[in-house]
Amino acid sequence: MDKGSYKNYLEDLGPIIKEYALEEKNNSSGSEFDNGQLMAFHRVISLMQQQAEAFEIPLSEIGLQDFNPFELLSSDKE
Repeated sequence: MDKGSYKNYLEDLGPIIKEYALEEKNNSSGSEFDNGQLMAFHRVISLMQQQAEAFEIPLSEIGLQDFNPFELLSSDKE
């Protein structure tokens, strides 16, 4: 598999995970299960951002440059 496939995968993955996370936040009932889901999204997105920075990959290349995962943990809905 060529490196372009990996790049395309990462370019798609970030925005898709971000979209799912925001959808979960907007539909959250505040239950323990929903809060756990949001914590999991927070952890995954934070990890993706940290790893991108460690490998000197601009966050814009994985679609997570404009997203603060801590927003998922606030009680405010988007």
